[in-house]
Amino acid sequence: MKSRILVAAHKPYDFPQNALYTPIHVGKVTTSSEFGISGDDSGENISDKNPSFCELTALYWAWKNGFFKDIDYCGLVHYRRYFKGSLPFLKTAILSEKEIAEHMDTYDIILPRKRNYYIESIRSHYAHAHYEKDLDMTRKIMEEQCPEFLDTFDTFMSQRRLHLYNMFIMPVAEFESYIAWLFEILFELEKRTDTSNYDDYQKRIYGFVAERLLNVWVLHRQYHVKTLSVAQIEGSGTIGKIIPFLKRKLSGGAKR
Repeated sequence: MKSRILVAAHKPYDFPQNALYTPIHVGKVTTSSEFGISGDDSGENISDKNPSFCELTALYWAWKNGFFKDIDYCGLVHYRRYFKGSLPFLKTAILSEKEIAEHMDTYDIILPRKRNYYIESIRSHYAHAHYEKDLDMTRKIMEEQCPEFLDTFDTFMSQRRLHLYNMFIMPVAEFESYIAWLFEILFELEKRTDTSNYDDYQKRIYGFVAERLLNVWVLHRQYHVKTLSVAQIEGSGTIGKIIPFLKRKLSGGAKR
């Protein structure tokens, strides 16, 4: 069984020297920088949307240009985040093709271990970290486009644990269904959202929303999930994220 994993990157870096992993320069059309890897700017693409769609521009490019054709399992990781496994890479070990095949014999999808929001729900965390109105609009769009997902969406938003990073490995047939569903929602959300007053961080709205929607998709489809730890090539940066989050929470969150 063949697998192919995209490694989303926006700067030069060390990449695995293994055919399983294909590094891709995301947002390549937005910069003149070259660092010797394929970009998301060829064929049908949304490379120019990278500041707001983040690593999703790589997935869109792969979807529309047949990158996963004749592949059994596909996935996405980041230049500084990989699924842990037995394949030596830098100072850690990452997932190998053999391990993917072994996991997928039993499971429907591979995802990062869940993050636990101990003191609040997924919805309230989003409200404190981002713009809650964007989450409300996402729900409205889903009510119009795929109402069968609403109960799952509401259930998920009331929970406290979720998979992050838009990282996954799944069968290509499932990827095709998921990505079509995802972008139909996100492109409609983009039409209805004014981000002109958002700072650069908040303009990553569609990447943030997609992290939540992947969880909704998996929950609704009742996938049997294999969770793996994430190898953080540059360290987790957890402390650096906690302080800004607490400041947002104490101040009432992002302006709505």
